[in-house]
This record gives sequence, structure tokens and C-alpha cells, in this order.
Amino acid sequence: MQISAEQLLREAVDRQEEGLQAPTQRFADLEELHEYQGRKRKDFEDYVRRNRINMNNWMRYAAWELEQKEFRRARSIFERALDVDSTSVILWIRYIEAEMKTRNINHARNLLDRAVTILPRVDKLWFKYVYMEETLGNIPGTRQVFERWMSWEPEEGAWAAYIKLEKRYNEFDRARQIFQRFTIVHPEPRNWIKWARFEEECGTSDLVRDVYGVAIETLGDDFMDEKLFVAYAKFEAKLKEYERARAIYKFALDRLPRSKSMVLHKAYTTFEKQFGDREGVEDVILSKRRVQYEEQLKENQRNYDIWFDFARLEETAGDPERVRDIYERAIAQIPPSQEKRHWRRYIYLWIFYAVWEEMEAKDAERARQIYQECIKLIPHKKFTFAKVWLMKAQFEIRQMELGAARKTLGQAIGMCPKDKLFRGYINLERQLFEFVRCRTLYEKQIEWNPSNSQSWIQYAELERGLDDLERARALYELGIEQATLDMPELVWKSYIDCEEEEGEYDRVRALYERLLSKTDHVKVWINYARFEINIPDDGEEDEEEEEERPVSEEAKVRARAVFDRAHKVFKDKELKEEVCSSSGLGDNNCRIDANSLQRVELLNAWRSFENTHGSPEDIDKIEKQMPRRVKKRRKLEDDRYEEYMDYVFPADDKSAANLSKLLQRAHAWKQQSSA
Repeated sequence: MQISAEQLLREAVDRQEEGLQAPTQRFADLEELHEYQGRKRKDFEDYVRRNRINMNNWMRYAAWELEQKEFRRARSIFERALDVDSTSVILWIRYIEAEMKTRNINHARNLLDRAVTILPRVDKLWFKYVYMEETLGNIPGTRQVFERWMSWEPEEGAWAAYIKLEKRYNEFDRARQIFQRFTIVHPEPRNWIKWARFEEECGTSDLVRDVYGVAIETLGDDFMDEKLFVAYAKFEAKLKEYERARAIYKFALDRLPRSKSMVLHKAYTTFEKQFGDREGVEDVILSKRRVQYEEQLKENQRNYDIWFDFARLEETAGDPERVRDIYERAIAQIPPSQEKRHWRRYIYLWIFYAVWEEMEAKDAERARQIYQECIKLIPHKKFTFAKVWLMKAQFEIRQMELGAARKTLGQAIGMCPKDKLFRGYINLERQLFEFVRCRTLYEKQIEWNPSNSQSWIQYAELERGLDDLERARALYELGIEQATLDMPELVWKSYIDCEEEEGEYDRVRALYERLLSKTDHVKVWINYARFEINIPDDGEEDEEEEEERPVSEEAKVRARAVFDRAHKVFKDKELKEEVCSSSGLGDNNCRIDANSLQRVELLNAWRSFENTHGSPEDIDKIEKQMPRRVKKRRKLEDDRYEEYMDYVFPADDKSAANLSKLLQRAHAWKQQSSA
């Protein structure tokens, strides 16, 4: 039975993989063996000729020749295969290993030289080359191979292998030089740490510090890594150089953003807990907060609330230079628009800065400069901040510079007058008992804004306090005659209270009558009646009695007369509105509900008065006049009706009944006349 070439090839390959040799014992003599080998070679040649690109066929062919101890033939096959594909790494490895197994060292060295020349980026070939040279004990040759390899700037593993070689032979200076070149080619922080650990193991502490120092300087702020600082600090802590370690942590925390320093913060906290004191732990917390604030400010430089918190943090730390730096950075963030709402938070940065300089730093001149720069910055033609002017003036007063304080407030009133500025300036002069200046300021304030009721009242109270009652009355008279007062009722009340306190009861009555001629508000009537109750009789004013004096009958009569007048006024007003509604001169909405409410309020006050001071007959009389609540309907503009609650007064029922009878008689008379 004839054996095919493919079967022979498979048999040879299988035996090679199983570590078996070819079955030469099957052949009877040498001629038969040669014949078998010839057929085998012919079959191999046919096979590789049909598929030249498949390197496995070439390697099987070469392996079979090696089994036959035909080294020259095997070498020829490898060379022919390299002519087909010189970039096959596995082919080079098989070829080189074949030469090494047969102890053809020079052939293997030449092959390795050719391989790394053709494929200089394949680290496996270089590793094979240096392994062979070191195994042969050719250390200088190994270094030469490594130098050729390093010239191609390979990956980190190649450099690590070169360094390990020098460490095995205790060539630490050579290893140090390799590390220096290594960190230039691969300047990652982890490689600097490897170098520092090498120096820690084989060098001195000064060399370790030099490595870390060069690393920090080389990497800079852009490529800085927290792991480098942690390793550096831990090294110093191991040497019990705690201050050095603390300085390294602080240096790093001041420069690294929070997102890149989480491990650093944790390591620093652990360090302070182990080797620091309470102040050190607090400093760690402050450092964390600083980094957090810096990160937030990068997102929005005009977030003034963060600047406030940042400044308070530094004030707590107690470093004046840091506090000034934060405030200077904060006030540099000027609002983009000239709208007061955008400046409200910003202006407090200047105020807090000035107050800190005055109270904490004790630098009055610097605080004065801050106030001045703040005033220059505010666009006073569009808006101003009275608080800044007043605080500047109060600061000058504390510095015993009265002239500067007056100059500041005068400048403020001249540039941008405000009621708050006038009040602050007047209070200052009043505390200094400069009443002539107070009068001048009040006159300027009233001239600038005559509609401010408080200005008139305060000016009059000043004159009254100076016992110039006539000037006070004149001011009150001028005030109530102003047509543009914002709250005229306050001026009237103050005028009435003034006259009442002075005991000028006739003048008070006259004022009430004048006020009632302008308005018939229910509170005016009630206050008028209460005034009449509280007027003391003749001779009682000078008596000082601890107990409450009884109300005289004359006072009751006067008060009751005021209540009666008021009730008639509201009753007549209500009746006129009812006539308007019933006669068709107006619609159902002509009723003024407020009038009924005022009338009810008046009757309640009257009833309270009678319950306190009246007789049973008077109480019964007022009870009969109290209204009852009823539900009514009225027509709206869109022809819909709504229900509402209203008051019905007994007196109005009688008047309406009498009016209804009168209208009926008039209507009947009109019909008779027409008939």
C-alpha cells in the first residue's frame, strides 16, 4: 500500500509535536531511508510551493529537517521563508531558537541582529536578544543591545528590564542614569515614583528628595499628580520629618483642584490624625474648604455668596494676607450691568472688607482707602448706596475726624440726595447737639422732598424739643397744607398729639374740626370722642394722682355729642345713597359698602363707650341702633347677580318707611293733578 505525501507530512508533524523522532527503524537499509527522505522533501516542497504565504508549512518543513539532523537544509528553509515574509515574528523566533538549541551561538547572534534591525519595534525579539547575551555572561554585550534598544524609546517595560540588569550587578550609578533618561522619555508621575523608590532603596534621602523635587518642577501645574505628593510626604513622614511632610501636603492642596486631590485630602487627614495636633486637623479642614470654594468660583466668578463664605473662612484662619487676597479678588468681580439689583450683594464685599480692616487688622488708613475706592466705583448718577456713605461717616467719627465725616455726608447729599442720607446726617448732628445744623439739614430735606411726612414730623418734634412751640406749630401748619404728602394722616395725628400734650385743648378741637372738614373717616370721629373723654376738668391738670381719675359728666356729654354727630353724618350719607339707588338715578352698585362698615365701627365704639361710662338707658338706646346682617343680591355688569352680606340699621328702616309714604303721597297727588 503506497503512502501519500500528505499522510507522511501529517505523521511527521504529529511526531514532532509529541516529541518523537521519525521512525527510521521502519526502513531496512540506508538506501530505503534516503528514498523515504527524498519523497518527503519532494512532498514538502510541493506543499510549500502551493501555499508559500503560510509560514506554518515552512516551519514544519524546517522542523522535519532539524529532526533529520540536516541543519544546513533547515537553515536554507528558514532563509527561503524569510525571503517570503521577513516580518513574521514567530518565524524569526523559531529560527533563532533552532540555532540556539544546536549551540550555533554566532548564527543566533547574527539572526537576532538581523531581526531587531528589520523589526526594531518588536520587544519580544529584543528581550530574546538580551536574554541570550546575559545567559552567555556577555554583560557588556547585553548593555550594547540595551543601548541600541533604548535608542528606539521603547515602552516602560524595556526600561525596567535595563534597570533591573544594572541592579543585579550592583551598577547603581548606571541604573540612576537610565532612570534619568527613562523619565525624559516617559515623564509620567508613576515613573518618577519608581525612581524615588529606587533611590530610597539604593541611595540616600537627599537623592530621594532631589528626585521628587525635579519631578515636581518638571511636571508643573498642568501634569501634577496627587500620588506623587502622597508618596513624597509619606517618605518624609517615614523619616519623622513631619514638618516637611506637612509642607508638602499644603503645597499640593493649594495647587491641585478638588476633583484631582481626593486621595491627597484623605492622606493629609490621616497624617494629621497620626502625627499632628488639633490645629493641624483644623488646617486640613480649612484646606478642603479652600479647594471647594475655588472649584465653585471657577464655575461662576460673580457668585458673591461664595466670596462671603470664602472670606469668613480665611478670617477664621487668622491669616491677614490670605484675607486681603480673597477680598481683593472678590471686589475685582464688578457686576456687568449698572442696575442696582446686581450691585446689592457686591457692595457688601466692600463693606465687610473695610470693617475687617478697621476692627480686626487695625489698619484705619487702609479701611479709609477702601471706602474711598468703593464710593468712586458706584455710578451715583444712576443709583447710590446710602449705607456706604453713612458707614464712611461713622468710620471717620470713630477716628475722631468730625470734619471728614461732615464732608462725606455733605458730598453724598450734594451728589445723590436720599431721605436715608438726610436722616443719618441729622442724627449725627443731633448727637453732637448741633441744632442749627439740624435745622439747615431739615430745610434742605423738605426743599428736596416736601412730600415726606416723616420729615415734617421730625422737624417739628425737634423744634418742640427745643421749646420753640411756635416754630413747631408753623411747621405743622406748613406740613398739612402740602398737597403731595405721602401720608398726611400722620402729620395731622402728630400735630394733634403735640397740642394735646401741651394742654391746648381748644386748639385740638379746632384741629379735629379742620380735619373733619377734609375727611369724615370713622377713626377721626372715634379719636375725637376719646379726646373729649380724656380732657381733664379745670383744676385737675395739676393734681398728681396715682389712681385713674373718674370721667366727668361734662366729658361724657361732649364725647356722646361727638358720637351722635358722627352717627348722623354716616346715617345721612347712607340715606342719600339709598335715595340714589331707589330713585333710579344710579344702579345697584352705587352703594358704598365701606360706608356701612364705618358706621358699624362707629356704633361699636359708641356701644363700648356707653358700656363703660353710660347709664342703662343710654346702653339700651345704643343697642336699639345696632344693625343686623342680611343677605342681599345685586346685579353685575354682565347681567349676572351675586349675593353679598350687608347691614340693615333700624333707624334706616324708619326713615325708609317715612320716605316711602312721602313718595306714595306725591305720586297720588301727581295723578290727581293730571286728571
